[in-house]
Amino acid sequence: MYSRARTRLRRAVTGLITAGLVLGISPVRAEITTLAVAANFTGTMARLVPAFEQQTGHQVRVSYGSTGKLYAQIHQGAPFDAFMAADDERPQLLEQHGLAVTGTRLPYAEGRLVLWSRNSHLFIDGISYLQSTPQRLAIGNPKTAPYGIAAMEVLENLGLAETLKPILVSGDSIAQTFQFIATGNAEAGFVALAQVHAWKGAKGSLWQVPATLHQPISQHAILLKRGEENPATRAWLNFLITSKAQAIIREDGYDIPHQPNH
Repeated sequence: MYSRARTRLRRAVTGLITAGLVLGISPVRAEITTLAVAANFTGTMARLVPAFEQQTGHQVRVSYGSTGKLYAQIHQGAPFDAFMAADDERPQLLEQHGLAVTGTRLPYAEGRLVLWSRNSHLFIDGISYLQSTPQRLAIGNPKTAPYGIAAMEVLENLGLAETLKPILVSGDSIAQTFQFIATGNAEAGFVALAQVHAWKGAKGSLWQVPATLHQPISQHAILLKRGEENPATRAWLNFLITSKAQAIIREDGYDIPHQPNH
């Protein structure tokens, strides 16, 4: 009896597989991918992840932080499958050091730097405001946050870096920098436009920094060695360059980079 039951079960399974092949259904197993993501992209990930999971059936786990700190964690063996940095330098270094899969580096967003304050009457023209010597000005730590590097380039190009150095408040990540401003610990600061878009409070004062005042903030993703055989990770990187994902990224305040290989 046991043998007959086992035979019936085997036939049933074979029938299901055959039906799947006839209908063109691929029995893809849902997997989980673990991503290291630059803090400026937090709000956009909150929109991208549900769309990806619904479309593919895969699941996404995300750890946020400054690009520099996430890079250091990857070097220390942190269990990430892919890295979404706020620059292009660190993904390149991971590739050179053998910690990422060669040829998988992908530009997924171009960041926009803004000067922002929750005080709606603080400034209209950012240059005039900076020249007036603010009380406390927040920036990301240039050692760990690419948006902090861009902010320092702005101050240097305006000839204000030395003048404003005593009043700078540095956040480990651009997320912490935003919190300094949002909580009033700094009256204004340099953050990502996407963060202001995600802000639920009053619009405040906003000055979009001219791109000529800093190097482009080219945000790149890369497949890490740990995720090389994970179909969910590869599916995620492919998803980032779909029209659906790019529309969300653009709506959140980023420019869409050129994809030379797609």
